[in-house]
Amino acid sequence: MVAALAALVGAVGCAGYESRVVGALEALDRGQPDQAVAELNEEMSLDGSDQLPADMRTDDALLVLERGTIQLWRSDYSHATRDLGAADKGIELLDMSRDAADDLGKYLFSDDIGAYRAPAYEKLMINTMGLVGYLAQRKLEDAKVEARRLAIVQKYLKDNDEDTTMLGVASYLAGFAFEKAGNLDEALLFYEEALEEDDFETLRDPLRVLTRGEPRTPNVKELVGASGPLDSVAQTGECDVLVLVSFGRVPAKEPRRIPIGLALTIASGALSPNDHARANELAAKGLVTWVNYPALGPSRGSFGRASVVVDGQAVGLEEALDVEAEVRKAFAEQEPTIVVSAITRMLTRVAVGEAAHAAGRAGDGRGSAGGTIGLLAGLAASAAMTAADTPDTRSWSTLPARISIARFRVKAGRHSLRLQARGVTKDVVIDAAPGGWAFVNLTALR
Repeated sequence: MVAALAALVGAVGCAGYESRVVGALEALDRGQPDQAVAELNEEMSLDGSDQLPADMRTDDALLVLERGTIQLWRSDYSHATRDLGAADKGIELLDMSRDAADDLGKYLFSDDIGAYRAPAYEKLMINTMGLVGYLAQRKLEDAKVEARRLAIVQKYLKDNDEDTTMLGVASYLAGFAFEKAGNLDEALLFYEEALEEDDFETLRDPLRVLTRGEPRTPNVKELVGASGPLDSVAQTGECDVLVLVSFGRVPAKEPRRIPIGLALTIASGALSPNDHARANELAAKGLVTWVNYPALGPSRGSFGRASVVVDGQAVGLEEALDVEAEVRKAFAEQEPTIVVSAITRMLTRVAVGEAAHAAGRAGDGRGSAGGTIGLLAGLAASAAMTAADTPDTRSWSTLPARISIARFRVKAGRHSLRLQARGVTKDVVIDAAPGGWAFVNLTALR
């Protein structure tokens, strides 16, 4: 039995996901996105960003997602959308691939066995970042396809009564894509959905144009009010500019050890009475003192403000989404279940150790030596399983912490824009065509 457990431990390994991204995150902290991409490529054993892992059903799909987000910082939008699209296909929203061995591993060892199951908000943000990449490349048809993928996640969220707060920015970008592609009815639908989540003041004038001053849906009517119609940029000869600034990073997951008493308090409403009593019994005997589980780490760049300057004049930004706040809220709702899983694994380790101890004693007829052998077998089994108990620290650790939006009109001609956030500056020159549009992005993952 001990040999079988040792073999399984060797197959599983002990390092968590956080160890695979630490080099890239440290490079981002230093403001070195090129080095961060190189760190991820090395971790995936790839020669460069033109390559994808051979098997996107592994955790490498999550590393590709991290790389794609960093490519947005580098303004390498072609590689960014390629990576985001590949990760979207490789990362499951509902994990249907788990086989019997995976279930055993999840129960006995760690939640990071088997395919990564992304929370709904991460899948939603993949589509959001994909829209950013396609709009930056002026690929409206691809952006519309991404918007339709977004609609699938949106349906899932609503069907399962999930929080849809993070849908607002994605719907805004989707509406912009359809508007600029000339699909005005679809644009209005997405804009209405955006307003269901937040009051985007920057949508007032665009909606005055689209509705001709006669809004029909509730949220659009509330925003536009009695403002009346507004001439389009095609009529005025101006250019419609949308700026999106994403900065900071959401807290990454990290392994954490907490006292068994605190763990039982956190999980009190989700742990079965039998498991609760068993854990208290083991704690009273001193057989267990700590529980390992994945927790959110410290904030990284959720504070601070972004700025946009056009031809030397500051332009107002509105906060579109506090991503970190939503991530922390979602984790707080999941934490009791996560801790229950950790306690369950702890109880199972002790049970396996006791079973190995008893089997060793029963299988040896040499008196006290049998007890010694049984004790060693139990200790070996329990130690092996403890060593393999790696908390599941998988998460999208390069997801921006905050997103801000500015939208304004400029006269036709050349204009200089300066975007700043978290000590990162991006200078952009746009050639504004009469009746045209421009999309400008800054992603600063510090």
